[in-house]
Amino acid sequence: MSGKPRLTYFNGRGRMEPVRWLLAAAGVEFEETFLETKEQYEKLIKDGVLMFQQLPLVEIDGMKMVQTGAILSYIAGKYNLYGKDLKERALIDMYVGGITDLMEMILMFPFSPPEAKEKNLDLIKERATNRYFPVFEKVLKQHGQDFLVGNKFSWADVQLIEAILAVEEKIPAVLLGFPQLQVI
Repeated sequence: MSGKPRLTYFNGRGRMEPVRWLLAAAGVEFEETFLETKEQYEKLIKDGVLMFQQLPLVEIDGMKMVQTGAILSYIAGKYNLYGKDLKERALIDMYVGGITDLMEMILMFPFSPPEAKEKNLDLIKERATNRYFPVFEKVLKQHGQDFLVGNKFSWADVQLIEAILAVEEKIPAVLLGFPQLQVI
């Protein structure tokens, strides 16, 4: 295996997408293996590769990492996207936690039954515009910086950009009323 991280997942965005975004933001090239059959997935489980029998799987620095949060925090720390001290890391963790809550709704949207799609889309819009985006708009406005933490690009910024684009994909005008978020 080359020195590049190897990502193993199904051929889709899902829980691997934030990993791809963070590696790309860090300027790290990676390789991907897309599972195409149930048998490929079951073989990973049988071989003991998937600690909790779940994907995503990232092979990096001699480790086989699972659990998206652990993978992301490792990558953020390794590539200096995780703040300069414990306080900044706590802020990044808080922001990423909120963004993850919003992204969970978006991640589950395609699995909504047809009769619930419109209701779930309305809920995503409501939560994005009344709960999550106002927080980040306020943070950026209050400290007058271009980034969420320490005026330095971080994991939180990467996750926020991904979330904004994911919501905009479903609700194009969602950033009306959020001028700070429109410029990031």
